[in-house]
Amino acid sequence: MAEQATLKRSRQREAIMAFLKTRKDHPTADTVYQEIRNIIPNISLGTVYRNLSLLSDRGEILRLPCDGKVDRFDADTTPHYHFICMECGCVQDIELPYAGQIDLAANQKFDGIITKHNLLFEGLCRDCSCKTEI
Repeated sequence: MAEQATLKRSRQREAIMAFLKTRKDHPTADTVYQEIRNIIPNISLGTVYRNLSLLSDRGEILRLPCDGKVDRFDADTTPHYHFICMECGCVQDIELPYAGQIDLAANQKFDGIITKHNLLFEGLCRDCSCKTEI
């Protein structure tokens, strides 16, 4: 993989990254914007979106597309799995070993090169499952 060009230092980008590192709830861009405004009052929503996209494109954060809903963001870029609640929309990490052997098996059936996979589990979180009878 080619070395990524060094980016000019950005106070906004650093604040966004620092904020994401404190969160385990995989916030939306709007949530990031609302929080960063407390630190940098004149930041625009567009600046937050551009920086989240840049960080995601560079592999410094994960962008989690959530079934046609708003994207969520995760500072933990290690291979891991996620769960989304179909009732309240919360996104959580699932502590499950990453199954790299799936990539190997898929490569045997695919005319190309597979380097990783993403798996999103769906259902009801603990709070919503207590409220709903299945």
